[in-house]
Amino acid sequence: MAPAARTRVCLVALVVALAFLFLLDGGVHAASSAAEQRRRQVRSLLRRLNKPAVATIESPDGDTIDCVDISKQPAFDHPSLKNHTIQMMPSCHPQQGGLYNKSNDVAHSALTQTWHQNGKCPENTVPIRRTREEDVLDIVQRYGRKKWPSSWSNDPNRYDDDVPDAASVLRGHQHAIASAPGDDNYYGTQATFNLWEPTVERNQGFSLAQLWITSGSYANNDLNTIEAGWQVYPGLYKDSHTRLFVYWTRDAYNKTGCYNLICSGFVQTSNQIAIGASNSYFSPVSIYGGSQYDITILVWKDPKQGNWWLQVGGQDLGYWPSSIFSKLSGSAASVDWGGEVASSPDAGQTSTQMGSGHFPDEGFSKASYIKNIQLVDSTNSLKSASGVKLTAKWPMCYNVQNGTSADWGTYIFYGGPGKNPNCP
Repeated sequence: MAPAARTRVCLVALVVALAFLFLLDGGVHAASSAAEQRRRQVRSLLRRLNKPAVATIESPDGDTIDCVDISKQPAFDHPSLKNHTIQMMPSCHPQQGGLYNKSNDVAHSALTQTWHQNGKCPENTVPIRRTREEDVLDIVQRYGRKKWPSSWSNDPNRYDDDVPDAASVLRGHQHAIASAPGDDNYYGTQATFNLWEPTVERNQGFSLAQLWITSGSYANNDLNTIEAGWQVYPGLYKDSHTRLFVYWTRDAYNKTGCYNLICSGFVQTSNQIAIGASNSYFSPVSIYGGSQYDITILVWKDPKQGNWWLQVGGQDLGYWPSSIFSKLSGSAASVDWGGEVASSPDAGQTSTQMGSGHFPDEGFSKASYIKNIQLVDSTNSLKSASGVKLTAKWPMCYNVQNGTSADWGTYIFYGGPGKNPNCP
């Protein structure tokens, strides 16, 4: 059993044991014993999650950043990576043919790292936010995994009537996305994402904009995904800032996969960016009817090593090793771009905003966009995505529109306010 799986089993067993002890005795002694057992379990888990640090930086915002030896980062807890040789840089980048003109109306954002005010991580280390005891409670509940699948467009059967509780699942996660034609092999994608800070109704909900690179299916429980983008997720990050995130799974979100570096898998190579840390957020973000900001994200399969690399704002941050996947060990069958919101499936319609919180027909500076949407082909060249398919199951809540232009290439506007008089 993988370390992440063992940790989840341990945590679940802990929660069950604590509840049983408390209900059985109902007394001070039982509560005291349970509390002590919890402390021991928490300390054990934190020792696993927080790798030994070469250097430690206290961030002004209260976070502790551990500079961990690059060869001892969480990725290498994965059983497939025990003898993995780190690829320090990609063998090459996709050929940038056919890029479009930059608009003078948009500023290109960068990752703001608050902890840099107090230092930087040395070479051959990676910055990782130290996990705290209060974070462990969230790990117990979610272990960094999405509760419901994301790339709905890749499996049309996901909407069939025989899907258990399909209506509540749909209300739990809603999407407005564009998908590449499903008749080709893909080796990556690049797109420029408009940055916003949408309002999220509940702590356990989130709002995001991302790309999905996928292969496999839900039906066979072998859906492989690579995901990257920005999100607002108060329950995970303890605030409402817009943050970079990464995610992956190889079994349709059943047992594998997690956000950022919470579990093994993603190999970080950059010593500059703490992915998902509470001080790594996009700033500034766009203003309705005012200044617009965006950032470009590129994911591509290294043609020599076969690993899937991530570049954000021109910086290579790391990669997903091909060995952690089954279907994505080769090419991808589908690529998607767009927005997603999540809330409790039994909470009814959510007022969580997607994108800017406004519908796509409002256009530039008011609706959120993803532009210069490109695909990486088998020659490691970028080409404009054409013939995209749009999916918005609740268009009166969240919708998506597409178009092409000389400046923006293939683009979409997407989003919406969620709950409103026309949204069921």
